[in-house]
Amino acid sequence: MAYLPTGKELIDPYKLLEAAGTRADMQVADFGCGTLGHYVFPAAKLVGPNGKVFAVDILKSVLAGVESRQKMESASNIVTVWGDLEREHGVNMADSTLDMGLLINNLFMSKQQAAMIKECVRCVKPGGLFVIVDWRPAATAIGPDVKVRVAPEVARKLGEAAGLVYERDLDPGPLHYGMLFRKPAII
Repeated sequence: MAYLPTGKELIDPYKLLEAAGTRADMQVADFGCGTLGHYVFPAAKLVGPNGKVFAVDILKSVLAGVESRQKMESASNIVTVWGDLEREHGVNMADSTLDMGLLINNLFMSKQQAAMIKECVRCVKPGGLFVIVDWRPAATAIGPDVKVRVAPEVARKLGEAAGLVYERDLDPGPLHYGMLFRKPAII
């Protein structure tokens, strides 16, 4: 049986978050965070006690899983937020709340990718950062079907169409691509 890498072996969350500029005192949201909070808990450590991490998901069972782990790890700077990323004002969060938004491994699951990114970006402050990471479009032994994967150039256009300015590529790992964007400051 072939060995299939998982979790940190696919994407080291600390390496990705640090490369994106996550630092102390930031307000960060992981949109579509997943039950394990693979990025939520590392982000909580990086932003420290004066920062805050919002774990956003549409599944209440996912949020319950994050809350359970949060209690076990005594992570007091994590807030779970129910949110429908594909609906305008579907995330229960005020406009321009975040220093950084993360959309990691979620584009391939949506048929409304433009709406999803627009809703996430709504929550980011002017001058704030936005990270998109998703599966490379080539077929691999693990991951989603290649037919639903979103090519990096499409992801970049979606980010730019939502008003973001592309800054640079990130290198999350061999099976994924990543991009760092900035929401323009209000002039």
